[in-house]
Amino acid sequence: MKLGLSIGYSGAQMDLPVERVQLAERLGYDSVWTAEAYGSDAVTPLAYLAAVTTRIKLGTAIMQVAARTPANAAMCAGTIDAMSGGRFIAGLGVSGPQIVEGWYGRPWGKPYYWLKDYVAIMRKVFAREEAVSHEGKQITLPFDGDGALGVGKPLRSILHMNQDIPIYIGAGAESTVRLTAEVADGWLPLGFVPGSMPEYAEWLEQGFARAQKAGVDKGYHNFEIQTSVHVEVEEDVQAALDRLKPHDALYVGGMGHKDKNFHKEMMIKRGFGDAADRIQELYLAGRKDEAAAAVPDEWVDSRSLVGPKARIKERYKAWEDSGATGLSVRTQQDEAVVVMAEAARLNPNPE
Repeated sequence: MKLGLSIGYSGAQMDLPVERVQLAERLGYDSVWTAEAYGSDAVTPLAYLAAVTTRIKLGTAIMQVAARTPANAAMCAGTIDAMSGGRFIAGLGVSGPQIVEGWYGRPWGKPYYWLKDYVAIMRKVFAREEAVSHEGKQITLPFDGDGALGVGKPLRSILHMNQDIPIYIGAGAESTVRLTAEVADGWLPLGFVPGSMPEYAEWLEQGFARAQKAGVDKGYHNFEIQTSVHVEVEEDVQAALDRLKPHDALYVGGMGHKDKNFHKEMMIKRGFGDAADRIQELYLAGRKDEAAAAVPDEWVDSRSLVGPKARIKERYKAWEDSGATGLSVRTQQDEAVVVMAEAARLNPNPE
C-alpha cells in the first residue's frame, strides 16, 4: 500500500509543516495532500511544497469545485504540474451546501452533473485538441446565461499542459462513486474503513463498465483508491481516542446544515445513528464538550490508528487489506510518520 501524508488546511495561523513533508518524502511516502474549507486554500501550499521537495506527489483532497471554475482548476493543476516535474494530482469535491452557498455564493445545484461537467472541461483543457466548449447540464462554455453579452469565445490553453494529470474525486454517495469510477483516475472516499469495500464495489464496477462501454480501459488495475486515517502514537489508547473526539463532534455536529450533513449521514450508515443525533443536538446547542463526550470510542477507533507503536502496526494490517491502494496519514506527530513508514515497509529515499 502506498502512503500519503495529509496536511489538511491551516487553522487561524498559516502553518505549513514543511519539515514533516520532507521527512515523509525521505521515508518513501508516495504523496502529500492538502485541503480547503473556508480559510487557507488547497493549491497555494502545493506550489510552495513543489519547490522544497523532489519526488513526492502533490495532491488536493480536495479542491472545492465551487471555489474556482473548471478552467481555472485546470490552469492551477497544469501550472503546478509543470513546475514540479509532473507530480500534481487534481483531487476534486463538492464540499457541502452551507459552504457552497454561504461562502462561495454559488447555487448548490446538482452535484453529480457539476462534477461530471467539471472533469470533462478539465480534460479538454489538458488535451488542447481544440478550443474548449462544453454543453453540460450544470456548466456551459462559453457562458450564455443571465448577464452574458453573448460574445464568449472558445479558447485553447496557452500553456501546453501534461495531458495525463490525474483527476480524483472525493465522493461517498452511490451516484457520485459510480461517476468517479467512470470518469476519474482515482477516488478519495468519504467514510471508508476496513471492511467497507463491499458497500462500494458494485457502484465502482458499474462505473468501470460505463467507461468500458465508451471504449475506455477502466478497472481496479488502473484506478487509485486513496483513503485516509488519523494516526497518533500514545501509550494511553483512551487518552488518544478522547483527543480525537472534538474533531468528530465538529464534523458530525456542526460541519453542515442540520438536515444536510454528509458526516452525520456516514456515522448513521455505520450504525451509530443514536449517537449521531445526540452529538448534533448537543453541538448545535453550544454544548461542544458534551458533544465530544458523546462520540463513541468504537466510532473513533474504527477510523484511526492510535496507541502504542505495536498496536498501530498490528491494526494497520486491516487497512492494508481493505482494498484501498493508498492511505493518507493525518497526524501532527513526526513519530507517527515514521511508525507508519515502518508498518508499511517503505523503502527510504536515499537522498
